[in-house]
Amino acid sequence: MEVADILSRDCTRSAVPCTSKKRALEIISELAAEHLDIGSQPLFDCLLAREKMGTTGIGNGIAIPHGRIGNDNKATAVLLTFAEPVEFDAIDNQPVGLVFALLVPEQECKQHLKTLSLIAEKLSNKQVCRQLRQAGSDDELYQIMISA
Repeated sequence: MEVADILSRDCTRSAVPCTSKKRALEIISELAAEHLDIGSQPLFDCLLAREKMGTTGIGNGIAIPHGRIGNDNKATAVLLTFAEPVEFDAIDNQPVGLVFALLVPEQECKQHLKTLSLIAEKLSNKQVCRQLRQAGSDDELYQIMISA
């Protein structure tokens, strides 16, 4: 699976004003809900439940929130950069400014893990992360992520 298979331009936002982890999850849920046959509240609940199990802030200013959705939906991703980094309870206690969220149907558990691994690998590249953080528009952010 390629990033372009799950990430669309309209689920990609650059320099989003955000003040908290909760608000970040709400923004992700609202954007993803436009692509899925689910309201934003169940998506938010899914992401929040996963966060309660342990933070998805992986360090270096990056978070990869994720959750499982109903099988009648398609895998969907949301990519955000924040205008100012927000507290995300990351493993290195640093604020997060780059978020790649992933929502995957329950029946695609193996694919979910492979996709998470792919995203984590892409975001471990410091040059890619620098480019993502410096993106001046939603479209530029999208293009950097799908070509990384």
